[in-house]
Amino acid sequence: MPKIYGSVIDKETRCTHYHSFLDVIAIKFKCCNKYYPCYKCHEEHESHAIKRWTEKEFDKKVIMCGVCNHEMSINDYMMVEMRPNCKAHFNSRCKFHYHLYFEI
Repeated sequence: MPKIYGSVIDKETRCTHYHSFLDVIAIKFKCCNKYYPCYKCHEEHESHAIKRWTEKEFDKKVIMCGVCNHEMSINDYMMVEMRPNCKAHFNSRCKFHYHLYFEI
């Protein structure tokens, strides 16, 4: 399993900022190639600005399910609210933060 950076509070990648039952993904940030649970964790633990993934890179596996540790592409992540293998549900409100991580 890749290391998760930030203010992580459990093994399913929840953090001090987002810790509901549904907050179980980590995002690999393009700028530092590190997995963080959220942009707030990145801002608190890094001294550089967030670099967003471009649409041409949406096939890269940079989203990790905190329940089963499966890595998925940005495209796959954006199309589901539940991991097919482990049936973990994701927080549908994360889509309101896509613009922070992805150039959309």
